[in-house]
Amino acid sequence: DKKKEEEAERKKTLWDPETREFIGRTRERWLKISVFYVIFYTFLSGILIGTIQVLLMTLSAYKPKYQDRIVPSGLSFLPYATNFDIIFKKDDPSSYEAYVESLKKFIEQYNDEKQTDDRKFEDCGAIPKSYTERGELDSNVGQRKSCRFSRSELQGCSGEIDTTFGFKEGKPCLIVKLNRIREEDKGKIGEIKYFGFAGRGGFPLQYYPYYGKMLHPNYLQPLVGVKFTNLTMNKELKVECRVYGGGYEKDSRHGGDAFFGKVNY
Repeated sequence: DKKKEEEAERKKTLWDPETREFIGRTRERWLKISVFYVIFYTFLSGILIGTIQVLLMTLSAYKPKYQDRIVPSGLSFLPYATNFDIIFKKDDPSSYEAYVESLKKFIEQYNDEKQTDDRKFEDCGAIPKSYTERGELDSNVGQRKSCRFSRSELQGCSGEIDTTFGFKEGKPCLIVKLNRIREEDKGKIGEIKYFGFAGRGGFPLQYYPYYGKMLHPNYLQPLVGVKFTNLTMNKELKVECRVYGGGYEKDSRHGGDAFFGKVNY
């Protein structure tokens, strides 16, 4: 009947015992087309790999091929705070626990015992100096040594004496690049103490330039601790942080990649 004829035709489409064809092709034709596509895709893959290798030969592993002057940046802020809002009550440890843990986790890499390997670290002096060149990026010098920076330089913001970084006293510490207060909140912020390299609230140039993760894998950037010693309670205080120095335009919008934060307690 008709159904059996259709079924037989479908089977014949897959395998024809008379011509010995599978899906319309004999074994020899399947072999030829398979060999063709293997050679074809191997050729395409070779072109792609060759193109990538030629491109990689023109690039440096240590610096971009094309560079342009960019706005200086690098401003960092700790502890981590959602939307830069730091909200806590000094009598409630749970309200500032996350901030303290964020500071502890970050500052651990600055422990003295983690900087004892003379193959990776070096002393860069006790006072600020100028830039320290450590060879060209494409030279065969290999990995560069990193300047030691002890957390003890941060004194009252080191977390060594006060493990809550001042939060339990209502005198919180922030670890930032540099700090400048917005005019409208100056009277509410009170005294601010800065702790940094050699007792100064700045960043010694001998820690720069940074050579990247491949050549400077153990790099420790210098820090400045900022301690707010007399904040106005129960107020939202706005703080603006900036970096100033050579290469930064004074009193400009881009004077050190400013960021704003809020402190509530």
